[in-house]
Parts: sequence; C-alpha cells; structure tokens
Amino acid sequence: MIQEAQKYIVGGVNSPVRAFKSVGGKPPFIERGEGAYIYDTENNKYLDYIQSWGPLIFGHCDNDIQEAIIEAVKKGVSFGAPTKVEIELAKEVLELFPHLDLIRFVNSGTEATMSAIRLARGYTGKDDIIKFKGCYHGHSDSLLVSAGSGAATFGVPSSPGVPKDFTKHTLLANYNDINSVKEAFEKGNVGCVIIEPIAGNMSLVPGEKEFLSELRELCDHYGAVLIFDEVMSGFRASLRGSYDIYKIKADIVTFGKVIGGGMPVGAFAGCKEIMEMLSPVGPVYQAGTLSGNPVAMSAGLATIKKLKQNPEIYKSLEEKAKKLMSEMKTISQENGINFNYNVIGSMFGFFFNPNLPKNFDEVNASDTKRYAAFHNKMLKEGFYFAPSAYETGFICTVMNEDDINSTINAYKKIAKEI
Repeated sequence: MIQEAQKYIVGGVNSPVRAFKSVGGKPPFIERGEGAYIYDTENNKYLDYIQSWGPLIFGHCDNDIQEAIIEAVKKGVSFGAPTKVEIELAKEVLELFPHLDLIRFVNSGTEATMSAIRLARGYTGKDDIIKFKGCYHGHSDSLLVSAGSGAATFGVPSSPGVPKDFTKHTLLANYNDINSVKEAFEKGNVGCVIIEPIAGNMSLVPGEKEFLSELRELCDHYGAVLIFDEVMSGFRASLRGSYDIYKIKADIVTFGKVIGGGMPVGAFAGCKEIMEMLSPVGPVYQAGTLSGNPVAMSAGLATIKKLKQNPEIYKSLEEKAKKLMSEMKTISQENGINFNYNVIGSMFGFFFNPNLPKNFDEVNASDTKRYAAFHNKMLKEGFYFAPSAYETGFICTVMNEDDINSTINAYKKIAKEI
C-alpha cells in the first residue's frame, strides 16, 4: 500500500518517521484499534507500544473517551467561538499545578512550544533562547537546529528552508550538563530556556534532579523564562508529569498528547504575569481558528477526569513497563547483547548500548542497526514498537500481564537472531 500512497502523498506518509526509513521494511497501514491492539488493512494484529505516540493512555477506543467525542460531534465539530468545555478542561488541568494560573489551548505540540517561546521573548524582551541537543520541540524554524562541535554554540539550520537568521538566536547546550548551559548564558542575551525535563525524543532520558534545579537557578539569576516541554511527559510520566518527580516549577509548561485524548491538541500554561502578555490582554499575538475546538476539548476532558479519578494506575503502568524492560535486559545479557533502559511511569526507553545514556551524544553511541533488526523481527511477531531508535515506548492501562509476557517471549525468540 505504501507504493500507492507515494503516488499522492509525499513519501507516502504525513509524518516522516512513519515511513520506516530508519528501520527498513514497509509500514503497515492501520485500519483500526481496539484496546492495546491495532489491526492493519490485511487484518494483521499488533500489540501497540506506540499508542498514537503517547496520548492513548487508556488504549484504543476507550468507551468513555469515545462517547465524549461522539456527543461533542453531534453538537458540531467546530465553531471558531468560545465554548464551555474549554473552561472545564482548563480548570481540570490547572487544578493540578499550583504554579500555573492561566492556559491557552492550541492544535499541536509544535504550536504550543513555538507560542511559548514567542511569549517568553515578548515577556523578557530578549531574543536568544537555549535548547538542548536531542530535545525535540516541534518543527518551527528557530528550533530546527543541530549542534556544532562545542558543548554550547550558536545553532545552524538542520533543515533546508530554515534561514540562518532564524536560528542565530538559538544556542545549544548538552542535556544534563549544567556547565554547557552556563557557557550559553554567557554567550547570548537569553530570554528563555526550553527543555524536556523528561526527554522522550532520544528514546527516554530523564533530566537529573540536580541539573534541573541548577537550571531553575540560572534562569532566575539571568532573568530568563524556564519552559518545560511536557507535550510527551505531561500526564504520562505521572499525573503531573515531571512536577510530581522533581517538584521544580517552570515558568511556562507546554502540554499535548494526553490532554487531547487522541485528538490533535496542544497547550501552554504559566503564571498570570507572563500569560497576560498574550493577546487579547497583552501585545504578544497568537491565534488559531480551531484552537480549543469542542471535539478535542471533550476528548481531553474525559481523559483528564478519568486520570484524576484513578491516579493509582501510574504505579501499575510503571510495574508493567519495568517488568518488560528488566526481562528484556536479562534476555539480552544471555545473548551477549548490550542493553540498558529507563522507565518513568507509563513511559519506557531502551538502548542497545553498554552504558545508560545521559545525553544525546551518548544515545548516538547506541547500535541503531540492531534496533532496526529488533523492530523488523518483533513486527513480524505481532508487536508494534516505534520505527525509530530515538522514540519512547508507552504502556496503556488495558495491557495485561499476558501481553507483557507474550512480548518477553517473542523477544526471547528473536534475540539470538539480532
């Protein structure tokens, strides 16, 4: 089917990773999802460890979320006008974070981070930003940069079509390396720092608490806004994302994924002083016709309410993820395969690497060819892992012990072949 898709869609896909370029083979085209499983157009069944890249914490076609979406659609899919459900979801999200006063809903994680950076620059009056190698914050121009040879340097565009003038204000630092951040602050007039406190775009690499605490102190010292990108980790790593784990208060937090219940959505939230710099209250402009649309808001509201009613699920999800990863490590060791992993809540990431990486350079030392072999063989066994060694895996509530055990047994079967 990929050949037909390529006749009409660039590369046959609408997001690059779906093309399977980094793992080889042909991507299955998905027909439907049910619980922990997805089914392709040829009715092959796969245990899904992607869960739409994170938002489906209750699995596919959850009855409560599905019902909320259907009821919303019956009333209209979009109005381009305020609705009550926007207020309800805003209340549910902000109630969980004592340091966040106001929120603005958008349509994607990219839009959330892009808007948060614009707001931070407008608030501080400073143009430079610091980001970290290996952290992905969407595809807006100022964030598509690759690192130079230094620990912290001015970025250069990593995609054609991005003018150097757009990225000259983006400084790069190394994850979990506070000295590289200090160097970046000394080089520029920094208005904000953006980071995934739990990095989910280099498999899964958590920020070290001391590093994140020092980052908070540096931002306070230099008068820079600290942005935590929790589009992936928010409501996934824990009910409050990184806040439950580190208790560090970012000035702005970006959300996505789970707060849309599988629908396209993003958001950014912060203290009143910063957020009221946004139009129509303040001078920083941001807008979106479909922002806060009632279908996405209804799906998100049903999801967040369900999570708040069942906060104990995170312990169960983490136990399943740890069992999966620890058993895969044992099997790897038995077969002479280097294997290390991280688990935080319902998120997991593993590396064919003799060491547990703490930054992007160390992640890049992993054996991506072995990951490609792993992916292809597990897919044939009926297990759908991310088609990239740089992506996080996700456990959903409807995965049971049999699902985890069957995955372990499949890996035991294919480990000797990779």
